[in-house]
Amino acid sequence: MTDLSGREGQRLAALAQYKIVDTPPEEAFDEIAELAAAICEAPMAIVNLIADGRQFFKAEVGLGVREMPLDTSFCAQAILEEDFLLVPDAAADPRFACNPLVTGAPHLRFYAGAILKSPEGLPIGTLSVLDVRPRTLTGVQERAIRVLARQVMVQLEQRLATERAATSEARQGAIVDSAQDFAIIAMDLDGTIVEWSYGAERVLGWSEREAVGQSASLFFIDEDRAAGVPDREMQCALEEGRAIDERWHVRKGGARFWASGELSPLRDRVGQHVGFVKILRDRTEEHLAGIALRQAQERFQTIFDTVEAAFAIVQVKFDENDEPINYRFVEANPAFARQSGVDLRGKWVTEYAPDLEPFWFQIYGHVAKTGEPTNFENYAEAFQRWFDVRAVRVGDPADRQIAIIFNDVTARREAEERLRVSEASARENAERVQLALEAGAIIGTWHWDLPSDQFTVDDAFARTFGLDPALGRKGIPLAQITATVHPDDRRGLEEAIAEVIARGGPYAHQYRVRRCDGRYYWIEANGRVEHGRDGTPLSFPGVLIDVQERRTIEAERDRALADLRALNETLEQRVAQRTADLVEAEDALRQSQKVEAIGQLTGGVAHDFNNLLTVIRGSVDLLRRPGLSDDRRQRYIDAISDTADRATKLTNQLLAFARRQSLKPEVFDVTESVRTVSDMVRTLTGSRVKVSLRLPSEPCYIDADRSQFDTAIVNMAVNARDAMKGEGELILSVCTTSEMPAIRAHPATPGEFVAVSLTDSGPGIPADNIDRIFEPFFTTKGVGEGTGLGLSQVFGFVKQSGGGIIVTSEEGEGATFTLYLPRVEGTAGVPAAAGDNSLPLGEGACVLVVEDNAEVGMFATQALAELGYETVWAMDGRKALAELAAEAGRFDVVFSDVMMPGMSGIELGQEIARLYPALPVVLTSGYSEVLAQNGTHGFELVHKPYSIDTLSRALQKVSRRR
Repeated sequence: MTDLSGREGQRLAALAQYKIVDTPPEEAFDEIAELAAAICEAPMAIVNLIADGRQFFKAEVGLGVREMPLDTSFCAQAILEEDFLLVPDAAADPRFACNPLVTGAPHLRFYAGAILKSPEGLPIGTLSVLDVRPRTLTGVQERAIRVLARQVMVQLEQRLATERAATSEARQGAIVDSAQDFAIIAMDLDGTIVEWSYGAERVLGWSEREAVGQSASLFFIDEDRAAGVPDREMQCALEEGRAIDERWHVRKGGARFWASGELSPLRDRVGQHVGFVKILRDRTEEHLAGIALRQAQERFQTIFDTVEAAFAIVQVKFDENDEPINYRFVEANPAFARQSGVDLRGKWVTEYAPDLEPFWFQIYGHVAKTGEPTNFENYAEAFQRWFDVRAVRVGDPADRQIAIIFNDVTARREAEERLRVSEASARENAERVQLALEAGAIIGTWHWDLPSDQFTVDDAFARTFGLDPALGRKGIPLAQITATVHPDDRRGLEEAIAEVIARGGPYAHQYRVRRCDGRYYWIEANGRVEHGRDGTPLSFPGVLIDVQERRTIEAERDRALADLRALNETLEQRVAQRTADLVEAEDALRQSQKVEAIGQLTGGVAHDFNNLLTVIRGSVDLLRRPGLSDDRRQRYIDAISDTADRATKLTNQLLAFARRQSLKPEVFDVTESVRTVSDMVRTLTGSRVKVSLRLPSEPCYIDADRSQFDTAIVNMAVNARDAMKGEGELILSVCTTSEMPAIRAHPATPGEFVAVSLTDSGPGIPADNIDRIFEPFFTTKGVGEGTGLGLSQVFGFVKQSGGGIIVTSEEGEGATFTLYLPRVEGTAGVPAAAGDNSLPLGEGACVLVVEDNAEVGMFATQALAELGYETVWAMDGRKALAELAAEAGRFDVVFSDVMMPGMSGIELGQEIARLYPALPVVLTSGYSEVLAQNGTHGFELVHKPYSIDTLSRALQKVSRRR
């Protein structure tokens, strides 16, 4: 066998399916070969099939052989063509000129062949004609060969179909005969049996010879034949496609059996109805077992529904750790609801009892997993009941199902508990009586027959109350017994007796009784009321116990407690008074310290201002000397200007301490500002203090007064320098945070903040001082070394800016001051104002000056006149409004002080804005609580003391706006 390509393998497989190679000659194929030779007037014709390495002639004319090698074959070349191969002269055709069949016997010269193709188009051979002389074919002859080739394929296909049908029929017969447990019966249209399987013979008893030709009603019972059941089955099968039959049938000999059958129409290849086929199977055992099972189920259901015990099938649910977490009641009998008080069929237990005790999950889960049955009694809080439970696993262990049988035993458990309590009480009473008898505490016993209202008492009882012992043994009514009870206790006793008779059970009550000596003594009556089964009170036995001594001791104890309570109350009052005195003394001391601090502040400020005034006064005196050179004159003038700036800084520091400075908030980068001010800090701290910066790479913007921020940093740096005695390390750091932590009594504040920290390596701050360092005037420095305002300025600036400050310190470990200021988005720089075409400074402009201080007002008007302005001076707001009312159009700007009697400068500005919206207002102030709290209200502000240049720039700025 040669190796085959894919295409060649498919071709040989197509040929093999016909099973034609090496078969004997067949007349149908011989006739086609003879007809081809006759039509083409050729001496030779063959039906040639190309096998693996050889060619087989199914039919041949004129050759006398049935097989030839493939390597000398014309057909091997022909099957490579599409449909047909024509060789007029083989000797002249290079493909065949050297072929042994051409050069030698039989000396072939002519070949014509039509390809034999399978339905898939695969060439399996040829129908060929050959001649020993060169020639050709007419058109009719060529068409005839093509037609005859197709006939060869028709013959092959019919031969294949016939073989497949025979195989299928044999297979079906074998299948039918092998189904020995099934009776397979074929009938014609009238219901006459035409085929009878081997299984039918085994199931029904009749042989094929006995059954064929009989009516199918042969195996129906007499009742069904009389009712026309066989005909109805055939009609149902025709209408619905099949008829299912489950009923009694009859075997040969008359024995009955239960069969399950199905009748179906039988149709031929074209779908024509030609009969019926019925399949029967003996199901007698299953049918009888089913009947028995149904009867058992009915008996079980009856028991299931009527049994008093609750029964349920429970499916246990486990979590991913294989721990039981829930269970569902798959089935439950009617007693389940009666015993549990709720119907939970189909529900998870946690739907009803979400807080069910874990015990139930654990015990049921254990049974479901291990298969170990269990019995137990337990209380279920959600059901408010006690249950006696039996649990066993049922079904497939993988289903995790258990069966539980349980009873509500709550009544029994409660009865047992009552009995236990009663027995315990009886034991306790017996023990008490025994102890009382031994101690001599019992002074008598009684037995009261409740229906007859008769007391029988012992001799001790009678003697104690002066009764006749004989009468006590005979019987005494309740009224005679209670006659000796103290009037104040009689009603309480009657109520206690009525209550215990109504409920039954133990009784104990203390009251006072009069004895033979005429005095009242405390006693305690202990007894028990017994009820009949119908609840009727029957008897009330008991004892009397002397508790006089115990009550006396308790009274003494109560008096002692009252005296102690009074002593405690007095002590609390004394402590409260002492505490109040201490608080008052502490307040007086604190006030004294504040007065002392104010004195230090006053002395310090006076000292600083005297120094400043000395410079100013000296410079003025020198300026008055004649013959000064221009250089010296300028030097004295600069000294006066610098001294005024230092005085301004000192007053601003005082205002910051008071939190009364008017801030000028602006958006700026804290990182850059700290980097800039660090140079000043290095200068102030000196060379022996190492100043380090820890700054972020990204800008951190805040909206605050930049100069006050810088001042706060400097104040904290100087404070750190002094704490380190001029030597150590100071670290300035900046970072962002998402909240401001809790500070003193204020809770944490969420939001974006910038945190600025100064950490020094000094000795730290004592714990008793850390909460006081921001108090005004507080300082640890010596007299004259500081006023205690530096950190107050920091605190005031931070609070006015919407932030906070935290100090952390441990003695010997240095201190860290951290400012928290609200973070804002950075804004692009405001472009420089474009040049304007307004009048030159002072030319043609008139200023309304509003100032209550005569000296300042005179200075302002003179300064404005020097700048070229025309001025009108009003001493207060009312006069200013009067000037405007007279002729508002002549004024270009209003320049007003803020702090004035009557109407303030802010109120004046607001009124002018309402009456004269186009008229600009410039305010000036050295101190204003209103400005400190609420800002400038949109007005331009010039701080006192101001320079001529500052005033000129402010006026020019508002002039451009107009």
